[in-house]
Amino acid sequence: MSVPEEEEKERRLPLAQRWPRASKFLLSGCAATVAELATFPLDLTKTRLQMQGEAALARLGDGARESAPYRGMVRTALGIIQEEGFLKLWQGVTPAIYRHVVYSGGRMVTYEHLREVVFGKSEDEHYPLWKSVIGGMMAGVIGQFLANPTDLVKVQMQMEGKRKLEGKPLRFRGVHHAFAKILAEGGIRGLWAGWVPNIQRAALVNMGDLTTYDTVKHYLVLNTPLEDNIMTHGLSSLCSGLVASILGTPADVIKSRIMNQPRDKQGRGLLYKSSTDCLIQAVQGEGFMSLYKGFLPSWLRMTPWSMVFWLTYEKIREMSGVSPF
Repeated sequence: MSVPEEEEKERRLPLAQRWPRASKFLLSGCAATVAELATFPLDLTKTRLQMQGEAALARLGDGARESAPYRGMVRTALGIIQEEGFLKLWQGVTPAIYRHVVYSGGRMVTYEHLREVVFGKSEDEHYPLWKSVIGGMMAGVIGQFLANPTDLVKVQMQMEGKRKLEGKPLRFRGVHHAFAKILAEGGIRGLWAGWVPNIQRAALVNMGDLTTYDTVKHYLVLNTPLEDNIMTHGLSSLCSGLVASILGTPADVIKSRIMNQPRDKQGRGLLYKSSTDCLIQAVQGEGFMSLYKGFLPSWLRMTPWSMVFWLTYEKIREMSGVSPF
């Protein structure tokens, strides 16, 4: 076959086959957007709960520590609706979508590349658990590092409604103003504030999410009468959401607090020196279970998020002519 004929044949291939990695990146971004819009109010509620009773705030003065009583998940959500308005449950959703397009696209492409090219499956299509664990953690680290600036903006914008109720001045007028202000005050380095606990969390979450989903799905397909269909995808996503929440919540608490802490003119945090320092202060000042603040909304959010994401992702892969995950 001549070169022109080969080029013509290649042009006739579907886009998903011509640019497989780019296609998978876009497809995972679309699935993540659907999942994010559907479950974002639970993420906002979780973030607000994680900031309650932050012991380190006492160092800034007696008046700096919040006087509001502890509220559970339902009361926190209802309080946001009553005090700020129903639509404020989606405050910060724009940078969250930006974040998930980059994060989910990066992690999915990385994981599949590691699975198919770097590590490789065995002859019977079995993928060892230890390879899946390493692949999931590496995919989470790469995806989250790329998406850190958008995650930083999301966390800070989620706290704007609370600042308004406390009589504090709002920090941002919108998403793009938030990016510009953080960049102006802390430089490029400021956009990656909290990246260490962020990638630590992402490694744990993806060890729970990607590894669990991939392992459970292929176990069910290879060892039970179930086929690679919506039932298998649903069961696998339920398992992955639970494991990801258990592994990721402590790192999520630390990440949220470091990202939301006040900073000096050089962009250095005023409350915590590092993720380890934040961990120690949280446990000493509030007890070990403070690391699981917001676990219920985190789990209730992670499970439907995981289910919506994986069901959507598998379906649009099928519709686009891409092989199942």
